[in-house]
Amino acid sequence: MSKPYTRLDKNDVAVLLVDHQAGLLSLVRDIDPDKFKNNVLALADLAAYFKLPTILTTSFEDGPNGPLVPELKAQFPDAPYIARPGQINAWDNEDFVKAIKATGKKQLLIAGVVTEVCVAFPALSALAEGYEVFVVTDASGTFNEITRDAAWDRMSQAGAQLMSWFGVACELHRDWRNDIEGLGTLFSNHIPDYRNLITSYTTLTKAK
Repeated sequence: MSKPYTRLDKNDVAVLLVDHQAGLLSLVRDIDPDKFKNNVLALADLAAYFKLPTILTTSFEDGPNGPLVPELKAQFPDAPYIARPGQINAWDNEDFVKAIKATGKKQLLIAGVVTEVCVAFPALSALAEGYEVFVVTDASGTFNEITRDAAWDRMSQAGAQLMSWFGVACELHRDWRNDIEGLGTLFSNHIPDYRNLITSYTTLTKAK
């Protein structure tokens, strides 16, 4: 059954970055490692750009999963940071759920590693509790395409919406007249071809 179009609302969105840890990133094989890291940082940049409340969480940092990617901690030095002692599903951690509820937001953008566990489990849990869930597919990664596709199917059938970070940014922005330079710079920093587009635009506008 198809669902009606539900738009992301920048006034009602929180971002959950789940287990983007140094060790776990080495498992990602369904997307090029450099592209994946770029996408994760692009999602972080758009969260900061739109001033979206962002929650960071890690699983078993002291083990092989490793520490959080340092760029994320640097981007959100004051964000809630929940280092889970062992819970595989972040939603099983009371502090994590409290941090989400404290935002007062009903739309959740979720990305993480690995897709079928660290993303799918909290996504399904949030859906069960009445949240609108949007999975940022290209800022989430796992072992291979088969595993990824099974996870995407499971989440989408439960009601999650699958999006790219670029689609998220455009839906939140709504109208280019809100800000050309700021969003254009964000896109240029993460999409080489977009940098060419913006360079052309700025050259033409300066010439006028």
